[in-house]
Amino acid sequence: MNEGAEARALAFRRTAPGTAAPIRWLRRLFDVRARRPPPANRPDSLLRDAERRHARLLHRALGRSLVPGNLAEVLVDGEQTHRAMFDAIAVARDHVNIESYILEDAGPGSELRELLILKRSEGVRVNVIYDAFGSWTTPSRYFDSLREAGVQLLEFNPINPLRHPIRWSIHLRDHRKLLIVDGNIAFIGGVNISSVYSAPPARSQQALHWRDTHLRIQGPVVADLQRLYIDHWHSRAYSAPQPAAYFPPLQRAGDHGVAVAACAAGRRRNPLYRALLVAIRGAERSVCITSAYFVPTRRIVRALVEAAQRGVEVRLALPGVSDAWAPLAAGRSKYGRLLQAGVRIFERHNAILHAKTALIDGVWVTVGSSNMDWRSLLHNAEANVVIVDSDVGRHFQEMFEADIAESEELTLERWLRRGWTARIGEWMARRFEFLL
Repeated sequence: MNEGAEARALAFRRTAPGTAAPIRWLRRLFDVRARRPPPANRPDSLLRDAERRHARLLHRALGRSLVPGNLAEVLVDGEQTHRAMFDAIAVARDHVNIESYILEDAGPGSELRELLILKRSEGVRVNVIYDAFGSWTTPSRYFDSLREAGVQLLEFNPINPLRHPIRWSIHLRDHRKLLIVDGNIAFIGGVNISSVYSAPPARSQQALHWRDTHLRIQGPVVADLQRLYIDHWHSRAYSAPQPAAYFPPLQRAGDHGVAVAACAAGRRRNPLYRALLVAIRGAERSVCITSAYFVPTRRIVRALVEAAQRGVEVRLALPGVSDAWAPLAAGRSKYGRLLQAGVRIFERHNAILHAKTALIDGVWVTVGSSNMDWRSLLHNAEANVVIVDSDVGRHFQEMFEADIAESEELTLERWLRRGWTARIGEWMARRFEFLL
């Protein structure tokens, strides 16, 4: 028996059924495509093949197909996103539905309040869902002024031990960032209604720029996002949202296929989690992930490690500084295994990286409120969209490369030399990763 045959026989004995990893052995045995190099076709043909393959994988994960005929416009950072949102609200004729984890009274929140009050005076119906914990610093007079103007408000999980169990009130939150205007324009992504996105001179406590990503979407998939909003309202409110034409006829707006991947708070079955795992496991060329809070589950770590080991270029753009210490430290406790497998990790220190995106094989893109942590994947109400399109993928590739250019790459050698203070902090934070 030659050396190659001996190695294969040894690998078979170590992973054959009856040992600790029979499922992994079967997947590796039959998943020939994962071990086969990409075909030597023209680049555009490769992209078309990748689009078709990832559309099939997404259908398998979500149980439904992409909705065709949409136009998705990428919005970079908070100021551009807020401007686009407020411009859409300004021309609303029938209704405005808003859902935001953070709704502040300062900065864009102040402008939004005046705009919503104006639209109510014009007869436009306005519904607002905000999270009680995310918006706990917002004074009650802010919401009182909206309510007095006729805006219908829903406070998600009020922090009131007399009305709700402590664990339910504090632990399960509405982390979505969603806006639907007149049932034909939707906004979704990672941007809250918060003053942290204001230009540096206008900020008093935060000197660093906040880097984020959002989408403006038109087309048939807007009806799915509207349905998501209405269903969430009905699941939490004692009364229905204001009567309006929530589901107008929607025409084709572009060529982008889009699917909604969302979950309610406390649901252990997360469609985005399944779709992300399937896409990473099916990756043939590249995995590019940007996450504001990176505390991955064991299954995600394993999927990233296996992708890197089979030759896929896996790169992570992660924050080097953050507004939350524990998730940053808990995520760093996973760096060693990832770096050893060949995953490349880049930390950005000159901005607060708050974007939540993933790009796989240049064609599979997700944008939304979900971070790659236990809280987003298992606990919070979250909303993402998944787009399978090479043109959108090209735009996200450019954004990813721009973030990488502003970041510092970590090497395994350097990481192993980090001090004991950092190691102790990582160990402590990892004890609570299920809550982060």
